Amino acid sequence: MEGTDLARIRPFLATLGRTPTPADVAEAMRAEHLLVSDAALMAAVEALRRESLGAGALDPLLHTPGVTDVLVNGPDQVWVDRGAGLEPAGITFESEAEVRRLATRLAAAVGRRLDDGVPYVDGRLADGTRLHAVLAPIAAPGTCVSLRVPSRHRLSLADWVANGALPERGAILLRMLVAARRAFLISGGTGTGKTTLLATLLGLVPPHERLLIVEDSRELQPDHPHCVRLEARHPNAEGAGGITLTDLVRQALRMRPDRLVLGEVRGAELRDLLIAMNTGHEGGCGTVHANSADDVPARLEALGALGGLDRAAVHAQAAAALDVVVHLQRDRAAHGQGRRRVATIATVQRRRDLVEVVPAVEFDAAGGARPGPGLADLERLLTR
Repeated sequence: MEGTDLARIRPFLATLGRTPTPADVAEAMRAEHLLVSDAALMAAVEALRRESLGAGALDPLLHTPGVTDVLVNGPDQVWVDRGAGLEPAGITFESEAEVRRLATRLAAAVGRRLDDGVPYVDGRLADGTRLHAVLAPIAAPGTCVSLRVPSRHRLSLADWVANGALPERGAILLRMLVAARRAFLISGGTGTGKTTLLATLLGLVPPHERLLIVEDSRELQPDHPHCVRLEARHPNAEGAGGITLTDLVRQALRMRPDRLVLGEVRGAELRDLLIAMNTGHEGGCGTVHANSADDVPARLEALGALGGLDRAAVHAQAAAALDVVVHLQRDRAAHGQGRRRVATIATVQRRRDLVEVVPAVEFDAAGGARPGPGLADLERLLTR
């Protein structure tokens, strides 16, 4: 059914005060002098169902295998990432009002308010899809909706190798990294696969070990039999009831973790994570946004400042707590079709009073490996 036809029958259905039945839809179509064939009626009912449940017109995209992100930039621009970079999705919305209705309904589904008073929202849908929305006119060219689709398939290291995202030599090193209970961070830009790789590596942890996973929004789904997940909570409209990552890291330390996992290091919780890693909690890990492995110390400095740590304290704590950085990058579409891959495995070393991330092995887009100055240190960490 055309969007204009749906717009004509919505006012009638809105007066019912209940969920419309197929008979109600047929009556509304007749009132607007629309053709009421079996096919037309089924199309109208399905279109209305999509509007009231799930992600509306975006539902087919979210359930397409391989889709990682669906982005809406106003009514006329919908983009999708199938793993090879963003491309037009081939669908549009009828109007800005339709996009706003969708964003507001999705926000309500995660128990959040979205209106002119609070024009943005961040949350997780029931199926694990990450939602972020900003209303117009704050956003242009219209209300923007960003949906991050959770992986429906738990990747193994063999899958990473088969996909060309990790050479076999890299898989061996990462397997040794987990077995050696070394503390590590996975770094990379947005959408490079940090959470996916972390889930893969957590699946390698021996089954008798207890994982305590702390996340802002639940995304990690490791293939492991003993996981306890703690999820942060945003304050309500009155500003009460919020639970921060810092709160949860502190609680996790009292829950007898064998490995403490912070889904994404993004703020003051870095202080508590570093302290935990320096008090006998081996094998701790997490992800952090950084443009390169070299940029990780600067990123930690900025996050540590949010937790009240000065530069010297951040570097001292990081040097004692962290062993390895695994960096992911996404190749440009012209060179590898936007493929996400492991680019560097590096060691964390202290030089004078500062931490440096020193490349041990660097992998190119073709799968070649180039040893770096940190290789001997990495081998020492993984074998002792």
